[in-house]
Parts: sequence; C-alpha cells; structure tokens
Amino acid sequence: MNVKVPAAQHTLRILTLLASRKSPTPAAMIAKLLDIPRSSVYQILTIMVEQGYVAHYPEEQSYGLGISAFELSSAFTRQEPLARHGAPLLANLVDRIGESAHLAVLHGNDVLYIVEERAKGRPSLVTDVGVRLPSHLTASGRAILAALPKSQVRALYPRASSFTVREGATTSMRSYATLRTELEHTATRGYAQESGDVTPDFHSIAVVVKDTRDWPVAAIAVTFLAGRFTEENIRERVIEPLQETAGALADRFSGRRR
Repeated sequence: MNVKVPAAQHTLRILTLLASRKSPTPAAMIAKLLDIPRSSVYQILTIMVEQGYVAHYPEEQSYGLGISAFELSSAFTRQEPLARHGAPLLANLVDRIGESAHLAVLHGNDVLYIVEERAKGRPSLVTDVGVRLPSHLTASGRAILAALPKSQVRALYPRASSFTVREGATTSMRSYATLRTELEHTATRGYAQESGDVTPDFHSIAVVVKDTRDWPVAAIAVTFLAGRFTEENIRERVIEPLQETAGALADRFSGRRR
C-alpha cells in the first residue's frame, strides 16, 4: 500500500535541501525551491528548530542544518570520505610531529570536528568529535573562512554580536574588520593560526583542504602548548608536515592518487 504523508515528505525534502546548500537559506527561498506552501515551511522549520535538526540564524533570517542532524548521522559521518581518508593521515601526522591534530568542517559559522587524533602524553583538548566551536576563534575555522568568498564570510558575520568569546580566553577577534585582516594574512601565509583564543596557553596552526573545484571542504589543525616550538623550527616541524597532510587528504578526497 502506497501511503503518502505530505508533512513527512516536506520535512525530508527541507532537510535534504539544507544539506545541499553552502550557506543558510531563507524560508521563503526554501518554499520557492521546493514548491511547498510558505506557511507549511514555517511550521516545519519551527518544529525542527525546537528539536535541534535545523538552526535559525536571525541576523540573516535564514536556516541551516542543526546539531541534531549531525548527531543523527554521526555514525555515517565517521565513515564518510573526509573522515575515512583523514583518520589515517592524521594518525601519521601525529606520529611525525608528536602533537595532537584534528579535522574540522564548517557548519554555519562554527567549525564541527569530525576526526581527532590525540598525541601520547599531550593534554586533553576541547576538540572531540562532534564538538562545535566558533570558527573565527579557531585556526581550523580561519583556514576555511580565508578560502571562502568575502561575501559569504560577511554573511556569516553580519554584526558585532556574531563574534562570541569563550569564557576564560582572551581574543582580539571581536569585529569583522579584525577578522578580515586575519583572513588576508592567512591567505598570504598559506596557513591559519590562533594563540589562546580557544584555550589559554594553547596554540593552533591549520591548513585548508580543498576539493577539485578549489572549494574549501575542511581544515586540518595541530594544537600544542605555547613554547613547544620556536619561530625558527615551527615551519619545518609543524607547518610543512601539516601542509603535506592537507594536500594528501585533498588528493584522496578528490580521487587523485599521491
């Protein structure tokens, strides 16, 4: 028996659409793209926001996938191409440099960690799989943001209230102008960095991973205690291995052999 449930079909179609979009989408556009009555779209979105499957961005008057959508698919996420290809590469990177590393993707204006490889004897970090952090505070987020169009970054950070600060951490990253300057430096250097913006006394360096369209799909970062490396040796000991690993993941994810 073929029984159709319109509300269920609309819900799944909305989730599928949001998953395919590179940025949050206004409800009116969702209704237009899916040819669903606008009133129905708002009703479904309201319920999905309450349940955490959809995130509402009031500054942009738009919607994107919520954390519950990630949690629902976490088993798949650990097996999907980025995580599957990334895990062994991160393990090799950690063995090589002796510091912890993680793989993250952009999720709204947060980064979502999908792989973490902890180095033996190194302190615990806040970057467990499934954790979300504000992208402007993290090296991973800055690496990805620096590779995005300026208009998209601006849409993610429309006002001063977008720049949250973690409790106990100090940061100068409190405005779009400051972020824009840092992203320009990141693009010029070829890697992103942060010092104490997430956790006091911890530094991170990250490199973006791009697909065959030159679109930033993820970032690999290494986190270490302040003072572990000097300006003279950090490029050879951390930055170059990190760049090689990001390049290898980009090749594997895109189906290129290396």
